[in-house]
Amino acid sequence: MAKAIKAYIKLQIKWGQATPAPPVWPALWQHWVPIPQFTTQFNDRTKDKMGTILPVVITVYDDKSFDFVVKEPPASVLVKNKLNLKSGSKIPQKDKVGHLTFDQLKEIATQKMPNLNAKDLAWAMKIIDGTARATWITSDIHGMTKEEVAAKLK
Repeated sequence: MAKAIKAYIKLQIKWGQATPAPPVWPALWQHWVPIPQFTTQFNDRTKDKMGTILPVVITVYDDKSFDFVVKEPPASVLVKNKLNLKSGSKIPQKDKVGHLTFDQLKEIATQKMPNLNAKDLAWAMKIIDGTARATWITSDIHGMTKEEVAAKLK
């Protein structure tokens, strides 16, 4: 028989660096989840890429046990890492801080695809392009339609 689910908790934690401090402690404490057990399991599972921010979805059951799923980093983090940037533009609409090539967009979209609501790679690339534009990063596909991106992928 399946366990009864008590709650879902969504957090963003750096890989390999979960501690029993906020945001982990307040989120888990209210559901009586054993915090040291979670932090140990999370850090063991994510120690290969220390420091990258990761979304994690924790499923808490009625018996105070838990499971968690680690997702891909946020698209903005992937874009900034690809271009070696610390942040987006400090002066929006004036300063462009980087440029993503078609191949870089394809690489990021392929990595992020399992967590996106996109039916194909062209849509995923347009989603990543939108995230990049929000941080004032230009791209090769800016202004292209989804069909034009799909044709260029072939």
